[in-house]
Amino acid sequence: MDRRDRHGAGVSGELDHFSGHGGTRLALHRMGEGAPVVLLHGLFSDANTNWLKFGTAKRIVERGYEVLMPDLRAHGQSEAPHDRAAYPDDVLVADLHCLVDHLRLDGFDLGGFSLGARTVVRAVVEGLQPRRLVIAGMGLSGLSGWDNRAAFFIDAIDRFDEIRHGDPAYFARSFMKTQKVDRIANRMLLQTMRDTDPADLAKVTMPCAVVCGTEDQDNGSAQELADVLPDAVHVAIPGTHMSSVAKPDFGRAIADWLGDAATTPIA
Repeated sequence: MDRRDRHGAGVSGELDHFSGHGGTRLALHRMGEGAPVVLLHGLFSDANTNWLKFGTAKRIVERGYEVLMPDLRAHGQSEAPHDRAAYPDDVLVADLHCLVDHLRLDGFDLGGFSLGARTVVRAVVEGLQPRRLVIAGMGLSGLSGWDNRAAFFIDAIDRFDEIRHGDPAYFARSFMKTQKVDRIANRMLLQTMRDTDPADLAKVTMPCAVVCGTEDQDNGSAQELADVLPDAVHVAIPGTHMSSVAKPDFGRAIADWLGDAATTPIA
């Protein structure tokens, strides 16, 4: 691939792979050169849909960063094993650790949208220490009341062929169909996630940006989450949970908060 894609000239970046927990082969999209920023996408989505398609990664690259975007297991171009042993508790956190180890990252920034946001918070609570954290499309109850959210999506998977227009799960079904989601693998993945005790958020001590659409209450209140975190700002952008990701405001908000890599020394 032409190295110009590493500087943001392309829309898809470079495609690489690494071994996640248990040896699962996971896809890694890379764009740009410079200080590393790892971004995790949302449920039923992929790196292309959340970070590449609407220019978010490109905006960050333009500030002097390399953006590293894995497809989570059972998503995108990553493997989707049907063996239940491939889905231990917090397996996405384990996969993130595998990525950090694979790239030998040190002094990196970390961000995620929706399920990705939940994963990065869980990873920090469990000991990962990125330099800064971007938590997008997430509120306090999306962390502390995850079991209820997971139950909604498991129900949508179980009733996939029965759901009709007007059903609360209709949009989730439509998105799964568009994304060609492996429902067997994702059902097992949804059962690996646990609630996060709000008291544990005291461990998230690095600077955080809680970026969320003004019409997005899918995962609770972003402002409440920012208020609980030790060092966080709430950045409101236009849109709902899904539409906010497709707006240029999303990428600009993240890139502006990160600032220029050249003037933000890595600790």
